[in-house]
Amino acid sequence: MARVLVIEDDAAINDVVTTRLSRDGHAVTQAFSGSEARLLLGGADGKGAGFDVVVCDLMLPGATGEELVGLIRGRDAATPIVVISARTTPADRVGLLRLGADDYLTKPFDLDELAARVEVQLRHRGGEAPAAGEALRWHRWSLDPEARTLSVAPGAGGEPGGDVPLTKIEFNILEALVRRPNKVFSKSELFELAWGEPFAGDDSVVAVHVSNIRAKLRATGTDAYLRTVWGMGFKLAS
Repeated sequence: MARVLVIEDDAAINDVVTTRLSRDGHAVTQAFSGSEARLLLGGADGKGAGFDVVVCDLMLPGATGEELVGLIRGRDAATPIVVISARTTPADRVGLLRLGADDYLTKPFDLDELAARVEVQLRHRGGEAPAAGEALRWHRWSLDPEARTLSVAPGAGGEPGGDVPLTKIEFNILEALVRRPNKVFSKSELFELAWGEPFAGDDSVVAVHVSNIRAKLRATGTDAYLRTVWGMGFKLAS
């Protein structure tokens, strides 16, 4: 049983989503405003609560969905966030993914599809990657598939190392690349490996997540390990 926080100011939508997810055996907590959600998430610092997945609308009273996504991501790289919104432009979708959302579903949506996407995020959170005895290594990177963590060793030229916080999707992308470092992955291949579902036809989603990974790696000087193969996809730089 997973703990799910549903943040939606439309009471009817909140209730039907809660009923559908509860039917799947989840313990669902409802929030009907951004300010209420902020309290459930632990106040201004966003600490506490410990939800396994958050389903969040954008246009909320008290605090916007964007503010809540930023609040969660500011202290927690692991909790899955599924955004539900009436905004349908690619810019909205890309902006939320850059901010740290894991998935984006436009209204009106199918309840079964939302439930399926929540299940996908929970599987990723549970670490369905094959349990390996040793970490996966690529130059200064060390990925632990069991702990689902990335650490970077200090560089010979004085570049800093340390742990790099990744979302589930970001880790899945890096794990796929490191397991087959010589392969050029198309965006559709990376999507299916990272999300665990058929490619939806929007390859900008993968590009946004790769961009987010590079931004997180920039301070370590290892962002160049991720190479864009124009017209094809991505691979690791040798």
